[in-house]
Amino acid sequence: MPPVDGKTKLPESDAWNVHAQTTVLPQGYGPIHSPYASPFSLPGSGQFQATWTTTAFLGARLWDGGEFYFNPELAQGFGLNGTLGLAGFSNGEAQKAGAAFPKIRAQRYYLKQTFGLGGEQETVDDAPNQLAGKRDIDRVTLIVGRFAVGDFFDGNSYAKDPRADFMNWAMWSSAAYDFPADLPGYTRGAVVELNRKDWAIRAGLFQVPAAPNSDVLTFKTGGTVVEFEERQTIFDQPGKLRLGAFANSGNTGNYREALAIEAADPTLDINTVMASIRHDNLKYGFYLNAEQQLIKDVGLFARVSWNDGQNEILSFTDIDRSVSGGLSIKGSHWGRPSDTVGIGGAINGLSSAHRDFLAAGGLGLLIGDGRLSYGTERILETYYAYSIDKNFTFTADYQLIANPAYNTDRGPVSVFSGRLHGEF
Repeated sequence: MPPVDGKTKLPESDAWNVHAQTTVLPQGYGPIHSPYASPFSLPGSGQFQATWTTTAFLGARLWDGGEFYFNPELAQGFGLNGTLGLAGFSNGEAQKAGAAFPKIRAQRYYLKQTFGLGGEQETVDDAPNQLAGKRDIDRVTLIVGRFAVGDFFDGNSYAKDPRADFMNWAMWSSAAYDFPADLPGYTRGAVVELNRKDWAIRAGLFQVPAAPNSDVLTFKTGGTVVEFEERQTIFDQPGKLRLGAFANSGNTGNYREALAIEAADPTLDINTVMASIRHDNLKYGFYLNAEQQLIKDVGLFARVSWNDGQNEILSFTDIDRSVSGGLSIKGSHWGRPSDTVGIGGAINGLSSAHRDFLAAGGLGLLIGDGRLSYGTERILETYYAYSIDKNFTFTADYQLIANPAYNTDRGPVSVFSGRLHGEF
């Protein structure tokens, strides 16, 4: 958003706006090496699944600095194996709350209040959940309501939106951040941000699920995150660096405690043991998220994330350590300025306690083969997004996943995807 020099005429502020997006994302893979499996494992015979979402983005300006946004969403379909079998899951549009028939939910509804601190201003373009107008660059913003944590944290210009860029969960997020969310991926809470020209700091407090993979959110325990963002220029090319620290207090079990109980009485089922010892436990960690334009329309991104890995994952996915990165290249270099090519990779890992739990037959949120020959889960993803016209984009995507669910006895898996995305 270009700064205003005091002479440039700014557009009148929009009182309201309406946008819509729709995405169809089919995925499939062929037969894989699968000497053993559980219901949480990708089927060895291969599979094809598809998801479809349509979202309305409604915004209204209530008063000076006050805005309200509402996003009803219609969703249908499932990820591969019901969104089970991969820690770095292959479809960012796949919800744990999949549905065989269209299901509507009010995914976002929140109030946003901006307090300008004076000085230089910037223009704000009309966009989903963004009203056109002007605002002070130096400002404090407060958001309260229901939203996704990723709407305001862990942003990245090149790897953030599975409707437009990378599809794999470990590519568009800091995957070891067990961010609070219900089954579709949303929570309720509050965010406050202080923005300056070259940096910003933001913090959030959120509801967490009542238990791992629960669709019920509670404030009895909570999740917090603090993120610092620095904007820099290297050789006249813009970039950003984000550093976040997070802590979730949730109703979870401890891996070592469950293993000790099961070892004392091998007749017990370790998953039943885990469910019986759940209480308020803490999970904490950090993420580092970088983006840097190298030359015009060529960008580099990288993420590193870590959590302590002692207690169950509460709401995102079974990853305790993750490193990812890659390149995004716009089609202006070959006469297709609205097209994009992306290539990236991710390496996901587990704490020793977490891997021992899975090896003993434990089940996580998305994974668990009944036993485990541990190896890091390794993902290569590449895509080409082809702009059909001003409204529609078709993307062809390929993912190669070695050691799916951290198991060297299984896979590799080649996942082929198509994506038709429309914006109105």
